[in-house]
Amino acid sequence: MIGTSARLLRVLGLLQVRRTWSGQEIAHRLGVSSRTVRRDAEKLRELGYPVATVRGIAGGYRLGAGAQLPPLQLDDDEAVAIAITLRTAAASGVTGVGETALRALIKLEQVLPSRLRNRVNALQVRMVPAAAPAPGVDAELLTLIGTACRDHQRLRFDYLGLRGVSGVRETEPHELITWASRWYLVAWDLDRSDWSTFQVDRIRVRLPIGPAFSPRKVPRADAASHVARSVAQMWPDQAAVRLRSALKPAPPRRTVK
Repeated sequence: MIGTSARLLRVLGLLQVRRTWSGQEIAHRLGVSSRTVRRDAEKLRELGYPVATVRGIAGGYRLGAGAQLPPLQLDDDEAVAIAITLRTAAASGVTGVGETALRALIKLEQVLPSRLRNRVNALQVRMVPAAAPAPGVDAELLTLIGTACRDHQRLRFDYLGLRGVSGVRETEPHELITWASRWYLVAWDLDRSDWSTFQVDRIRVRLPIGPAFSPRKVPRADAASHVARSVAQMWPDQAAVRLRSALKPAPPRRTVK
């Protein structure tokens, strides 16, 4: 039978995977009695973890939001996914997030088994920096805009255009997109009655957030395609380049009869 400390970690791991577990299910998983499960739940509460008891037929135990972060129990694929995500976030250009993500990645890689560390290194995402570094974006600004997108609330902001002219825009925000190390907002511009793409580092939100709206359908396949098309239109002069090869063309094949 596993020790008490190890069993408490197992109980925490189960409560993180599913919203509610019955006492019988936990007891069966751990090979203990329902009485032991009740004692373990009480010990976790004493340690500060909010393990709630749910009454009723579908009742059991549930892990709520508390004052401290419980130790996470991750399987191999989850650990690899988080490590790769942290590598990407470290180079995201979001102010205050890159350094934090790097610290979290260092802590995670210190405890990864060698087999998982090798998988992370093999799948490492490398970002090629542009000729000019992208401007940083404030994390609170991204959170504010992302919340408006999620809750379908209008967003009013001052926007600094490419020519340095600032104007007030009234929008229905749809989605945040990251493209070439820059953040963009895809939104319906109420003044122009059309879809627009806004560079987030040029946005200064005016509070409070506006009323709710019914979301519209993006004209193209998705918001990312709309951003790609909008960014391409920033360079209206296009050209086709034909390269002359020094290689001689292959001689025609002869058919032998």
